[in-house]
Amino acid sequence: MQVSVEAGEGLERRMTVDLPFEQITQEVDKRLQQLARTVRLPGFRPGKAPMKILRQRFAERVHLDVFGEMVQSSFTEALTQESLHPVGSPKIEPEMDLDAERFSFTAIFEVMPEFELASLSGRSLKRPVCELAEADVDAMIERLREQRKTWTPTERPCQSGDQVTLTYQGTLNGEPFEGGAGSDIKLELGSGEMIPGFEDGLIGASVGETRTLELTFPDPYQTAHLAGQPVRFEVTLQAITEPVLPLIDAEFVKAFGVEDGDLERFRADVQANMARELKDRLAARIKESVMDLLFEANPLELPQALVKSEIQDMAERVAQSLGDAKMILPDALFETGAKRRVALGLILGRMIKDHDLNVDAAQIREMVEQLASTYDEPQAVLDYYYSDRKRLALIESSLLEQQAVDLVMGQLATEDEVISFAELTSPAANP
Repeated sequence: MQVSVEAGEGLERRMTVDLPFEQITQEVDKRLQQLARTVRLPGFRPGKAPMKILRQRFAERVHLDVFGEMVQSSFTEALTQESLHPVGSPKIEPEMDLDAERFSFTAIFEVMPEFELASLSGRSLKRPVCELAEADVDAMIERLREQRKTWTPTERPCQSGDQVTLTYQGTLNGEPFEGGAGSDIKLELGSGEMIPGFEDGLIGASVGETRTLELTFPDPYQTAHLAGQPVRFEVTLQAITEPVLPLIDAEFVKAFGVEDGDLERFRADVQANMARELKDRLAARIKESVMDLLFEANPLELPQALVKSEIQDMAERVAQSLGDAKMILPDALFETGAKRRVALGLILGRMIKDHDLNVDAAQIREMVEQLASTYDEPQAVLDYYYSDRKRLALIESSLLEQQAVDLVMGQLATEDEVISFAELTSPAANP
Protein backbone atom coordinates (compact mmCIF):
# COMPACT_ATOMS: atom_id res chain seq x y z
CA MET A 1 0.00 0.00 0.00
CA GLN A 2 1.47 3.31 -1.10
CA VAL A 3 0.30 6.54 0.52
CA SER A 4 0.86 10.15 -0.51
CA VAL A 5 -0.54 13.25 1.20
CA GLU A 6 -1.03 16.72 -0.26
CA ALA A 7 -1.97 19.81 1.73
CA GLY A 8 -5.04 21.60 0.41
CA GLU A 9 -6.49 24.93 1.44
CA GLY A 10 -6.32 25.59 5.16
CA LEU A 11 -6.49 22.37 7.14
CA GLU A 12 -7.64 20.25 4.19
CA ARG A 13 -5.59 17.19 3.27
CA ARG A 14 -5.80 14.96 0.18
CA MET A 15 -4.52 11.48 0.97
CA THR A 16 -4.12 9.15 -2.01
CA VAL A 17 -3.79 5.43 -1.30
CA ASP A 18 -2.68 2.92 -3.97
CA LEU A 19 -4.02 -0.52 -3.07
CA PRO A 20 -2.16 -3.75 -4.02
CA PHE A 21 -3.72 -4.94 -7.28
CA GLU A 22 -2.63 -8.55 -6.84
CA GLN A 23 -4.15 -8.80 -3.36
CA ILE A 24 -7.48 -7.51 -4.63
CA THR A 25 -7.58 -9.85 -7.64
CA GLN A 26 -6.72 -12.82 -5.42
CA GLU A 27 -9.59 -11.94 -3.08
CA VAL A 28 -11.94 -11.53 -6.05
CA ASP A 29 -10.94 -14.98 -7.41
CA LYS A 30 -11.49 -16.50 -3.98
CA ARG A 31 -14.99 -15.05 -3.69
CA LEU A 32 -15.94 -16.08 -7.21
CA GLN A 33 -14.89 -19.64 -6.40
CA GLN A 34 -17.02 -19.55 -3.25
CA LEU A 35 -19.89 -18.16 -5.27
CA ALA A 36 -19.54 -20.93 -7.86
CA ARG A 37 -20.47 -23.55 -5.26
CA THR A 38 -23.87 -22.04 -4.54
CA VAL A 39 -24.98 -19.82 -7.40
CA ARG A 40 -27.82 -21.00 -9.65
CA LEU A 41 -27.62 -20.08 -13.33
CA PRO A 42 -30.09 -21.13 -16.04
CA GLY A 43 -28.84 -24.22 -17.90
CA PHE A 44 -26.31 -25.27 -15.27
CA ARG A 45 -26.52 -27.45 -12.20
CA PRO A 46 -25.54 -25.82 -8.87
CA GLY A 47 -21.78 -25.59 -8.67
CA LYS A 48 -21.22 -26.45 -12.33
CA ALA A 49 -21.35 -23.01 -13.98
CA PRO A 50 -18.10 -22.19 -15.85
CA MET A 51 -15.83 -19.62 -14.21
CA LYS A 52 -15.81 -17.60 -17.45
CA ILE A 53 -19.57 -17.07 -17.21
CA LEU A 54 -19.34 -16.31 -13.49
CA ARG A 55 -16.75 -13.63 -14.22
CA GLN A 56 -18.95 -12.09 -16.88
CA ARG A 57 -21.95 -12.00 -14.54
CA PHE A 58 -20.45 -11.24 -11.13
CA ALA A 59 -16.84 -10.01 -11.41
CA GLU A 60 -17.71 -6.31 -11.47
CA ARG A 61 -19.92 -6.53 -8.39
CA VAL A 62 -17.35 -8.61 -6.49
CA HIS A 63 -14.58 -6.18 -7.45
CA LEU A 64 -16.64 -3.32 -6.06
CA ASP A 65 -17.34 -5.20 -2.82
CA VAL A 66 -13.69 -6.09 -2.27
CA PHE A 67 -12.54 -2.61 -3.25
CA GLY A 68 -15.01 -0.97 -0.85
CA GLU A 69 -13.91 -3.17 2.05
CA MET A 70 -10.24 -2.47 1.39
CA VAL A 71 -10.90 1.28 1.21
CA GLN A 72 -12.40 1.17 4.71
CA SER A 73 -9.60 -0.92 6.24
CA SER A 74 -6.73 0.83 4.44
CA PHE A 75 -8.03 4.33 5.23
CA THR A 76 -7.53 3.81 8.97
CA GLU A 77 -4.16 2.14 8.37
CA ALA A 78 -2.99 5.00 6.15
CA LEU A 79 -4.01 7.60 8.75
CA THR A 80 -1.94 5.80 11.37
CA GLN A 81 1.00 5.50 8.99
CA GLU A 82 0.94 9.22 8.22
CA SER A 83 0.08 10.31 11.79
CA LEU A 84 -3.02 12.18 10.62
CA HIS A 85 -6.01 13.00 12.82
CA PRO A 86 -9.04 13.71 10.60
CA VAL A 87 -11.99 15.88 11.56
CA GLY A 88 -15.41 14.78 10.36
CA SER A 89 -16.21 12.24 7.66
CA PRO A 90 -13.85 12.12 4.66
CA LYS A 91 -14.92 12.55 1.06
CA ILE A 92 -13.77 9.46 -0.85
CA GLU A 93 -12.91 9.62 -4.55
CA PRO A 94 -12.37 6.03 -5.80
CA GLU A 95 -10.38 5.02 -8.88
CA MET A 96 -10.68 1.48 -10.25
CA ASP A 97 -9.02 0.68 -13.60
CA LEU A 98 -8.71 -3.05 -14.33
CA ASP A 99 -6.91 -2.50 -17.65
CA ALA A 100 -4.26 -0.38 -15.96
CA GLU A 101 -4.20 -2.74 -12.98
CA ARG A 102 -4.85 0.18 -10.64
CA PHE A 103 -7.00 0.34 -7.54
CA SER A 104 -6.70 3.54 -5.54
CA PHE A 105 -8.71 6.17 -3.74
CA THR A 106 -8.25 9.73 -2.60
CA ALA A 107 -9.64 10.75 0.79
CA ILE A 108 -10.26 14.45 1.31
CA PHE A 109 -10.62 15.62 4.90
CA GLU A 110 -9.60 18.25 7.41
CA VAL A 111 -7.14 17.71 10.24
CA MET A 112 -6.86 19.18 13.69
CA PRO A 113 -4.67 22.31 13.83
CA GLU A 114 -1.26 21.89 15.41
CA PHE A 115 -0.41 24.72 17.78
CA GLU A 116 1.31 25.65 20.99
CA LEU A 117 -0.45 27.75 23.61
CA ALA A 118 0.60 31.38 23.65
CA SER A 119 2.45 32.69 26.67
CA LEU A 120 0.34 34.78 29.02
CA SER A 121 3.36 36.52 30.49
CA GLY A 122 2.73 40.23 31.03
CA ARG A 123 -1.03 39.95 30.68
CA SER A 124 -3.42 41.07 33.38
CA LEU A 125 -7.06 40.62 34.23
CA LYS A 126 -9.60 42.47 36.33
CA ARG A 127 -11.13 40.30 39.04
CA PRO A 128 -14.70 41.31 39.99
CA VAL A 129 -15.19 41.67 43.75
CA CYS A 130 -18.60 42.03 45.36
CA GLU A 131 -19.80 42.09 48.96
CA LEU A 132 -23.43 41.29 49.71
CA ALA A 133 -24.91 44.19 51.70
CA GLU A 134 -28.08 44.38 53.81
CA ALA A 135 -29.43 46.85 51.27
CA ASP A 136 -29.07 44.18 48.59
CA VAL A 137 -31.17 41.79 50.66
CA ASP A 138 -33.77 44.52 51.20
CA ALA A 139 -33.91 45.17 47.45
CA MET A 140 -34.35 41.46 46.73
CA ILE A 141 -37.24 41.19 49.19
CA GLU A 142 -38.85 44.19 47.50
CA ARG A 143 -38.54 42.41 44.15
CA LEU A 144 -40.23 39.38 45.67
CA ARG A 145 -43.06 41.65 46.82
CA GLU A 146 -43.30 43.10 43.30
CA GLN A 147 -43.67 39.58 41.91
CA ARG A 148 -46.72 39.03 44.11
CA LYS A 149 -48.37 42.39 43.75
CA THR A 150 -52.08 42.64 43.03
CA TRP A 151 -54.09 45.30 41.21
CA THR A 152 -56.98 47.36 42.49
CA PRO A 153 -59.16 49.81 40.48
CA THR A 154 -58.57 53.53 40.95
CA GLU A 155 -60.55 56.61 39.83
CA ARG A 156 -57.55 58.93 39.53
CA PRO A 157 -55.66 59.63 36.28
CA CYS A 158 -53.08 56.97 35.46
CA GLN A 159 -49.41 57.22 36.36
CA SER A 160 -46.27 55.21 35.77
CA GLY A 161 -46.53 51.83 37.47
CA ASP A 162 -50.28 51.54 36.93
CA GLN A 163 -51.85 48.82 34.83
CA VAL A 164 -54.30 50.13 32.26
CA THR A 165 -56.79 48.38 30.01
CA LEU A 166 -57.00 50.03 26.62
CA THR A 167 -58.10 49.87 23.00
CA TYR A 168 -55.95 51.33 20.26
CA GLN A 169 -55.85 51.75 16.49
CA GLY A 170 -52.69 52.65 14.64
CA THR A 171 -52.43 54.17 11.18
CA LEU A 172 -49.44 54.48 8.87
CA ASN A 173 -49.75 57.18 6.23
CA GLY A 174 -53.42 57.39 7.12
CA GLU A 175 -54.05 53.65 6.63
CA PRO A 176 -54.45 50.87 9.25
CA PHE A 177 -51.62 48.33 9.21
CA GLU A 178 -51.26 44.71 10.29
CA GLY A 179 -50.65 44.38 14.02
CA GLY A 180 -51.50 48.04 14.61
CA ALA A 181 -54.77 47.52 16.51
CA GLY A 182 -55.79 45.95 19.81
CA SER A 183 -58.70 45.86 22.22
CA ASP A 184 -58.98 45.04 25.93
CA ILE A 185 -55.18 45.13 26.14
CA LYS A 186 -53.63 45.21 29.61
CA LEU A 187 -50.45 47.28 29.81
CA GLU A 188 -48.26 48.21 32.76
CA LEU A 189 -47.09 51.77 32.23
CA GLY A 190 -43.33 52.05 32.42
CA SER A 191 -42.75 48.42 31.42
CA GLY A 192 -41.35 49.36 28.01
CA GLU A 193 -43.54 46.84 26.19
CA MET A 194 -44.69 49.35 23.59
CA ILE A 195 -42.63 51.53 21.25
CA PRO A 196 -40.96 54.63 22.74
CA GLY A 197 -43.43 57.38 23.62
CA PHE A 198 -46.54 55.18 23.72
CA GLU A 199 -46.64 54.58 27.47
CA ASP A 200 -45.37 58.04 28.39
CA GLY A 201 -48.07 59.53 26.19
CA LEU A 202 -50.79 57.99 28.36
CA ILE A 203 -49.58 59.40 31.69
CA GLY A 204 -52.29 61.56 33.22
CA ALA A 205 -55.14 60.13 31.13
CA SER A 206 -58.44 59.15 32.77
CA VAL A 207 -60.86 56.28 32.15
CA GLY A 208 -62.86 56.90 28.97
CA GLU A 209 -60.37 59.42 27.62
CA THR A 210 -58.99 59.03 24.08
CA ARG A 211 -55.51 60.28 23.25
CA THR A 212 -53.82 60.71 19.89
CA LEU A 213 -50.14 59.72 19.93
CA GLU A 214 -47.86 60.83 17.09
CA LEU A 215 -44.87 58.47 17.31
CA THR A 216 -42.10 56.94 15.21
CA PHE A 217 -41.16 53.28 15.08
CA PRO A 218 -37.59 52.66 16.23
CA ASP A 219 -34.94 51.74 13.67
CA PRO A 220 -34.08 48.90 13.57
CA TYR A 221 -37.42 47.29 14.41
CA GLN A 222 -38.57 43.66 14.53
CA THR A 223 -40.96 44.33 11.62
CA ALA A 224 -38.52 45.67 9.06
CA HIS A 225 -40.98 47.64 6.87
CA LEU A 226 -42.15 49.63 9.91
CA ALA A 227 -38.64 50.63 11.04
CA GLY A 228 -38.27 54.41 11.26
CA GLN A 229 -41.81 55.04 10.01
CA PRO A 230 -44.10 57.71 11.54
CA VAL A 231 -47.28 56.29 13.07
CA ARG A 232 -50.43 57.65 14.72
CA PHE A 233 -52.23 55.80 17.50
CA GLU A 234 -55.73 56.54 18.76
CA VAL A 235 -55.80 55.12 22.29
CA THR A 236 -58.84 54.89 24.59
CA LEU A 237 -58.45 53.99 28.26
CA GLN A 238 -61.03 51.51 29.53
CA ALA A 239 -59.76 50.94 33.08
CA ILE A 240 -56.98 51.93 35.47
CA THR A 241 -55.65 49.77 38.31
CA GLU A 242 -52.89 50.56 40.76
CA PRO A 243 -50.42 48.09 42.28
CA VAL A 244 -50.84 46.83 45.83
CA LEU A 245 -47.76 45.22 47.37
CA PRO A 246 -48.29 42.46 49.96
CA LEU A 247 -47.21 42.94 53.55
CA ILE A 248 -44.10 41.07 54.63
CA ASP A 249 -45.82 38.89 57.18
CA ALA A 250 -46.13 35.21 58.05
CA GLU A 251 -48.49 34.50 55.18
CA PHE A 252 -46.13 36.15 52.72
CA VAL A 253 -43.06 34.15 53.76
CA LYS A 254 -44.98 30.86 53.81
CA ALA A 255 -45.37 31.24 50.05
CA PHE A 256 -41.57 30.98 49.82
CA GLY A 257 -41.27 27.73 51.74
CA VAL A 258 -40.91 29.07 55.29
CA GLU A 259 -43.74 26.97 56.72
CA ASP A 260 -43.64 28.41 60.26
CA GLY A 261 -43.83 31.98 58.92
CA ASP A 262 -40.64 33.06 60.71
CA LEU A 263 -39.57 36.39 59.17
CA GLU A 264 -35.97 36.17 60.32
CA ARG A 265 -35.62 32.69 58.83
CA PHE A 266 -37.11 33.97 55.57
CA ARG A 267 -34.56 36.79 55.42
CA ALA A 268 -31.73 34.35 56.20
CA ASP A 269 -32.92 32.04 53.40
CA VAL A 270 -33.05 34.94 50.94
CA GLN A 271 -29.57 36.03 51.96
CA ALA A 272 -28.20 32.48 51.63
CA ASN A 273 -29.68 32.13 48.14
CA MET A 274 -28.24 35.48 47.14
CA ALA A 275 -24.82 34.47 48.48
CA ARG A 276 -24.90 31.32 46.33
CA GLU A 277 -25.93 33.35 43.30
CA LEU A 278 -23.19 35.89 44.04
CA LYS A 279 -20.56 33.15 44.17
CA ASP A 280 -21.79 31.60 40.91
CA ARG A 281 -21.99 34.95 39.10
CA LEU A 282 -18.49 35.97 40.18
CA ALA A 283 -17.09 32.62 39.04
CA ALA A 284 -18.94 32.92 35.72
CA ARG A 285 -17.67 36.48 35.20
CA ILE A 286 -14.07 35.42 35.87
CA LYS A 287 -14.41 32.39 33.63
CA GLU A 288 -15.77 34.51 30.79
CA SER A 289 -12.89 36.96 31.13
CA VAL A 290 -10.36 34.12 31.06
CA MET A 291 -12.00 32.61 27.99
CA ASP A 292 -11.92 36.01 26.26
CA LEU A 293 -8.21 36.29 27.02
CA LEU A 294 -7.41 32.75 25.81
CA PHE A 295 -9.42 33.26 22.63
CA GLU A 296 -7.64 36.54 21.89
CA ALA A 297 -4.17 35.20 22.69
CA ASN A 298 -4.52 32.02 20.61
CA PRO A 299 -5.84 32.79 17.11
CA LEU A 300 -6.41 29.42 15.42
CA GLU A 301 -7.20 28.11 11.98
CA LEU A 302 -10.35 26.09 12.58
CA PRO A 303 -11.61 22.92 10.90
CA GLN A 304 -14.75 23.96 9.02
CA ALA A 305 -16.31 20.57 9.75
CA LEU A 306 -16.26 21.34 13.49
CA VAL A 307 -17.60 24.86 12.94
CA LYS A 308 -20.47 23.59 10.78
CA SER A 309 -21.32 20.92 13.34
CA GLU A 310 -21.36 23.50 16.13
CA ILE A 311 -23.56 25.84 14.07
CA GLN A 312 -26.01 23.00 13.53
CA ASP A 313 -26.10 22.14 17.24
CA MET A 314 -26.64 25.78 18.24
CA ALA A 315 -29.40 26.25 15.67
CA GLU A 316 -31.17 23.09 16.82
CA ARG A 317 -31.04 24.18 20.47
CA VAL A 318 -32.49 27.60 19.65
CA ALA A 319 -35.23 26.08 17.50
CA GLN A 320 -36.18 23.68 20.29
CA SER A 321 -36.21 26.51 22.83
CA LEU A 322 -38.63 28.38 20.56
CA GLY A 323 -40.89 25.35 20.41
CA ASP A 324 -40.30 24.53 16.75
CA ALA A 325 -37.67 21.83 16.30
CA LYS A 326 -38.08 21.99 12.51
CA MET A 327 -37.37 25.72 12.29
CA ILE A 328 -34.54 26.50 9.86
CA LEU A 329 -32.35 29.37 11.04
CA PRO A 330 -29.57 30.99 8.96
CA ASP A 331 -26.02 29.77 9.66
CA ALA A 332 -24.74 33.35 9.77
CA LEU A 333 -26.72 33.87 12.97
CA PHE A 334 -24.47 31.41 14.83
CA GLU A 335 -21.17 31.52 12.94
CA THR A 336 -19.29 33.89 15.26
CA GLY A 337 -20.37 32.06 18.40
CA ALA A 338 -19.66 28.66 16.85
CA LYS A 339 -16.11 29.66 15.88
CA ARG A 340 -15.47 30.90 19.40
CA ARG A 341 -16.80 27.69 20.97
CA VAL A 342 -14.75 25.47 18.65
CA ALA A 343 -11.58 27.51 19.21
CA LEU A 344 -11.97 27.47 22.99
CA GLY A 345 -12.65 23.74 22.91
CA LEU A 346 -9.34 23.17 21.12
CA ILE A 347 -7.47 25.58 23.40
CA LEU A 348 -8.85 24.01 26.57
CA GLY A 349 -8.13 20.55 25.22
CA ARG A 350 -4.53 21.57 24.67
CA MET A 351 -4.28 23.01 28.20
CA ILE A 352 -5.71 19.83 29.70
CA LYS A 353 -3.16 17.74 27.78
CA ASP A 354 -0.15 19.99 28.39
CA HIS A 355 -0.79 20.32 32.12
CA ASP A 356 -2.19 16.83 32.66
CA LEU A 357 -5.39 18.17 34.20
CA ASN A 358 -7.84 15.57 35.47
CA VAL A 359 -10.69 15.02 37.89
CA ASP A 360 -11.60 11.96 39.90
CA ALA A 361 -14.90 10.37 40.91
CA ALA A 362 -14.83 12.05 44.32
CA GLN A 363 -14.62 15.53 42.78
CA ILE A 364 -17.48 14.75 40.43
CA ARG A 365 -19.57 13.42 43.32
CA GLU A 366 -18.88 16.54 45.39
CA MET A 367 -20.03 18.86 42.61
CA VAL A 368 -23.18 16.83 41.91
CA GLU A 369 -24.02 16.88 45.63
CA GLN A 370 -23.55 20.66 45.71
CA LEU A 371 -25.97 21.02 42.80
CA ALA A 372 -28.43 18.64 44.42
CA SER A 373 -28.36 20.51 47.75
CA THR A 374 -30.17 23.48 46.17
CA TYR A 375 -33.23 21.36 45.30
CA ASP A 376 -36.09 20.12 47.45
CA GLU A 377 -35.33 16.47 46.61
CA PRO A 378 -31.53 16.11 46.44
CA GLN A 379 -31.62 12.35 45.91
CA ALA A 380 -33.69 12.75 42.76
CA VAL A 381 -31.02 15.09 41.35
CA LEU A 382 -28.27 12.62 42.24
CA ASP A 383 -30.19 9.82 40.54
CA TYR A 384 -30.69 12.02 37.48
CA TYR A 385 -26.97 12.58 36.98
CA TYR A 386 -25.78 9.10 37.90
CA SER A 387 -28.31 7.42 35.63
CA ASP A 388 -26.59 8.75 32.50
CA ARG A 389 -22.86 8.80 31.86
CA LYS A 390 -23.27 11.75 29.46
CA ARG A 391 -24.63 13.91 32.28
CA LEU A 392 -21.64 13.08 34.46
CA ALA A 393 -19.38 13.90 31.51
CA LEU A 394 -20.81 17.43 31.53
CA ILE A 395 -19.90 17.74 35.22
CA GLU A 396 -16.41 16.43 34.49
CA SER A 397 -15.99 18.92 31.65
CA SER A 398 -17.09 21.77 33.90
CA LEU A 399 -14.55 20.78 36.56
CA LEU A 400 -11.76 20.56 33.98
CA GLU A 401 -12.67 23.99 32.64
CA GLN A 402 -12.52 25.39 36.17
CA GLN A 403 -9.06 23.86 36.65
CA ALA A 404 -7.98 25.55 33.42
CA VAL A 405 -9.40 28.88 34.63
CA ASP A 406 -7.57 28.52 37.96
CA LEU A 407 -4.36 27.70 36.08
CA VAL A 408 -4.64 30.83 33.94
CA MET A 409 -5.50 33.03 36.90
CA GLY A 410 -2.34 31.81 38.59
CA GLN A 411 -0.30 33.06 35.63
CA LEU A 412 -1.82 36.53 35.43
CA ALA A 413 -1.50 39.76 37.32
CA THR A 414 -4.97 40.60 38.65
CA GLU A 415 -6.61 43.82 39.75
CA ASP A 416 -9.72 43.81 41.93
CA GLU A 417 -12.73 45.54 40.39
CA VAL A 418 -15.44 46.37 42.92
CA ILE A 419 -18.93 45.79 41.57
CA SER A 420 -22.34 45.94 43.23
CA PHE A 421 -24.71 43.00 43.46
CA ALA A 422 -27.23 44.86 41.33
CA GLU A 423 -24.66 45.44 38.58
CA LEU A 424 -23.49 41.83 38.74
CA THR A 425 -26.99 40.38 38.41
CA SER A 426 -28.55 42.85 35.98
CA PRO A 427 -29.79 41.40 32.67
CA ALA A 428 -27.53 43.81 30.77
CA ALA A 429 -24.48 42.35 32.52
CA ASN A 430 -25.59 38.79 31.81
CA PRO A 431 -27.00 38.63 28.27
